Amino acid sequence: MMAYWGHVVGVITVILMVVFIGIWIWAWLPRHKRVFNRMARLPLERDDAPPPDEHEEAAWQAQDKQAADDAADERQERQR
Repeated sequence: MMAYWGHVVGVITVILMVVFIGIWIWAWLPRHKRVFNRMARLPLERDDAPPPDEHEEAAWQAQDKQAADDAADERQERQR
């Protein structure tokens, strides 16, 4: 084997770890919460249900906004 093979493997390992941690941080950003909550509810929805109307969508958005506000309040309380 070549003498620098261990360094190459080490660099590749570090790059892959940084990419993994970057994707993990990206997925946990607060702006993705609404989309992930909606996707989490998909298996529970009926396939033959009518598409959501404007009132239902507004209710989901209000619920998501309330959850975001609660999380922001909780973060502020922890900082005190």
